[in-house]
Amino acid sequence: MRLLVVGKLNGQLSVAVKMAMSAGAKVSHVETTEQATNALRAGQGADLLMVDYALDIAGLIAANEAERMRVPVVACGVDADPMRAANAIKAGAKEFIPLPPDAELIAAVLAAVTDDEKPMVVRDPAMEQVIKLADQVAPSDASILITGESGSGKEVMARYVHGKSRRAKAPFISVNCAAIPENLLESELFGHEKGAFTGAMARRIGKFEEADGGTLLLDEISEMDVRLQAKLLRAIQEREIDRVGGSKPVKVNIRILATSNRDLAQSVKDGAFREDLLYRLNVVNLRLPPLRERPADVISLCEFFVKKYSAANGIEEKPISAEAKRRLIAHRWPGNVRELENAMHRAVLLSSGPEIEEFAIRLPDGQPMAPAPDVAVARGAQMAADAASRAFVGSTVAEVEQQLIIDTLEHCLGNRTHAANILGISIRTLRNKLKEYSDAGVSVPPPQGGVGAAA
Repeated sequence: MRLLVVGKLNGQLSVAVKMAMSAGAKVSHVETTEQATNALRAGQGADLLMVDYALDIAGLIAANEAERMRVPVVACGVDADPMRAANAIKAGAKEFIPLPPDAELIAAVLAAVTDDEKPMVVRDPAMEQVIKLADQVAPSDASILITGESGSGKEVMARYVHGKSRRAKAPFISVNCAAIPENLLESELFGHEKGAFTGAMARRIGKFEEADGGTLLLDEISEMDVRLQAKLLRAIQEREIDRVGGSKPVKVNIRILATSNRDLAQSVKDGAFREDLLYRLNVVNLRLPPLRERPADVISLCEFFVKKYSAANGIEEKPISAEAKRRLIAHRWPGNVRELENAMHRAVLLSSGPEIEEFAIRLPDGQPMAPAPDVAVARGAQMAADAASRAFVGSTVAEVEQQLIIDTLEHCLGNRTHAANILGISIRTLRNKLKEYSDAGVSVPPPQGGVGAAA
């Protein structure tokens, strides 16, 4: 973790810096808030700012936000003046650390604010195979595409690969391509020169340069605009970038990792993703199976999250009851590990007995998790599934796909957007398919009006 300390290094703050370093943080230092913003702008990245509460914390956060540099702030100060500490929190600081510092408190705050504790918890053979491949390719500089459903742990895998690589001690920089507006993503990636566009008040180093020597993760790469994909392709091929408004290229030495929860091969067919970029990114593919395909990991993950959130909330750690374990394993977990983590956090808070009982494990809507099916029910479900499968025997893939699309659209009462979301395809792909079916004389459910229902 990279920590930037802001303030004059008096005796107590110096001790805090040493404690942070002993807790594993890589620490740098500036004295003023202006210097802190300049350091971030110049590519001296930080995962956390520790700021003297005598400084203008609100102004620092506002200056950083104006340039889309969102770094959490922890305030600190001597004598723990209650008014100043409260004002620092109101100004936007996530936590307050009193000085003189306590080593355990500093370590706990750093871990809580940055949430770096995301180890790879693996027991299922399906995931062990993925880990084996990751271990094999991690020491190389090959680009890796990590795919899987939302919440399956793609970023955790990316950090694991970085940690096993030769670049492990260098920066790991992550960019969420889906969270940054299209017109800002180019500047975020490649940086810009002063005056390059309205609001560019100073040179800004982009994520490519910030990751120099280390690893750059392009999270949800499938959401990137095709125009920007061309510039990204050149940057990966040439290992050099052009800042927005710049006059000469800048060399970079980075390893590229990318994640996607979409089928990029299908996106290439749809014209939404460049085929040559896919080849550059997909030197090695690490596909993470969804949680429902790795049942042996479920209880291990649950026990890890119980321990984590019991400690975070100051609650005594409890074992998980046998019935709760049965229900956890039987659940489909459409949100994968992310959903499981939230469920166990709730269970830690809601459990009232000596064990975490099944009724404490709630779904996102607050309902208790359904009981695990008994053997007879499971056998009946399997027979029904087998019968449904046999109904498709003798059909072509195209015929099965057509029937699935039409049935889903009927289920959604003609709403194209809802059907596309359920099918996991883009609305454009769905409309193209429906036009193809209509042209072939197939009856297509008409749109039912309202936003997203238009053909």
